[in-house]
Amino acid sequence: MRRATGYPRGMPNVVAGRQVSPRKGKEDDMTDMRASDLPAEAGFGDYVALLKPRVMSLVVFTALVGLLSAPVAVHPMVALAGILFIALGAGASGALNMWWDADIDALMRRTRNRPVPAGRVAPREALAIGLALSGIAVVMLGLAANLLAAGLLAFTIFFYAVIYSMWLKRATPQNIVIGGAAGAFPPMIGWAVATGGVSVESLFMFALIFMWTPPHFWSLALFTKSDYADAGVPMLTVTHGRRVTRAHVLAYTLALAPLAVAGAVTGIGGPLYLAVSVALNLWFVAGAVRIWRRTEAQAEADGYRAEKRLFRFSLYYLFLHFAAILAEAALKPHGMGGW
Repeated sequence: MRRATGYPRGMPNVVAGRQVSPRKGKEDDMTDMRASDLPAEAGFGDYVALLKPRVMSLVVFTALVGLLSAPVAVHPMVALAGILFIALGAGASGALNMWWDADIDALMRRTRNRPVPAGRVAPREALAIGLALSGIAVVMLGLAANLLAAGLLAFTIFFYAVIYSMWLKRATPQNIVIGGAAGAFPPMIGWAVATGGVSVESLFMFALIFMWTPPHFWSLALFTKSDYADAGVPMLTVTHGRRVTRAHVLAYTLALAPLAVAGAVTGIGGPLYLAVSVALNLWFVAGAVRIWRRTEAQAEADGYRAEKRLFRFSLYYLFLHFAAILAEAALKPHGMGGW
């Protein structure tokens, strides 16, 4: 286990992008530094970035859909508190992940300007924020909603911070497959806030995100391979190559499509969801087939245009599926949603 103080084990002494030699004393380092070399003081935006707001927004949206699509009425204050504490839990997970991954984040172009590797937020500070927010989020969700929702949130934070970040991410090319469970729990938590239980519908929403995660992240990895290789992260593109990764994207997309469409016959589905899901999955499968057929020479020639297009579409794919679930729930009181 890494120490709670200083930079995580294995991370170079980096200050504002400049590597500081460990052989020099503190006075020597300060003498050698120009004013421009000193790390900038953390601002409010750095602490917001520490919580991974983009990831948090997806968590909040899917949790909200899980809550609002449940077949029970929820008091507005309970719903508001539930979503707030789920969001805090997501932010806590992000802070803990940034603390632990600071060493590899510093080596990847996509992540090296994050607050911790850039030196604007100290690792021990990120750890403290992550632990504090975790405790607040779990305890307050239990008080505001119920113990099942709080337990699911606690397990989600643990899974993302420990199982995925500390173990799977650096241990196996299946890191994204298994680790995808962390991002799949929020709609289950939202459903549990409303109902106090787990159902076929909440399990379906979990499965939808779980199966979507591998093709989503592997399509990203196809055009960011050097980042993962430089950081020593065993992403599938690094361990097995892009050709195998393309085949895996197609295989998981083909498995995802019937699962996603089958959601139409659950209690949260309906004609609108069916139409949206069929259209989205036809496009997604076509895109996966397209990148599977491409050679590396073709991909390099056009700057991985098809791979980038599939990655961008995968974001809309998940959002629109959950938006369709939400629309079905909104139509039901008017006798138009569901079957």
